[in-house]
Amino acid sequence: QVQLGESGGGLVQAGGSLRLSCAASGRTFSSHAMGWFRQAPGKERELVAAISWSGGNTYYEESVKGRFTISRDNAKNTAYLQMNSLKPEDTAVYYCAASRQQFPIPTVLRMYDYWGQGTQVTVSS
Repeated sequence: QVQLGESGGGLVQAGGSLRLSCAASGRTFSSHAMGWFRQAPGKERELVAAISWSGGNTYYEESVKGRFTISRDNAKNTAYLQMNSLKPEDTAVYYCAASRQQFPIPTVLRMYDYWGQGTQVTVSS
């Protein structure tokens, strides 16, 4: 069992940066792939970025490539999402999630087994 909790969301102007953190409980964090999803009002939840258990492989949704960076620190049981050059269209609730699937990196919502409660990110124009 893995319990997840996000932090780091907030209000930022377009062009600004935020770093989201996802703290995990349990001793099995390092054996799970991690993903960051987002859900804007009226839209489906979408995968933004994902990282393998070792951190050696990553995936990014096309619209965030070059702006967002996913990382993890298994010693701290924490995953991160560094978001730079934020745009108003990045506004959403951001969720971290953990998947028992280790390879390939899970890119589908139903492949994730554990979810955080979400953190709001609002980008003003």
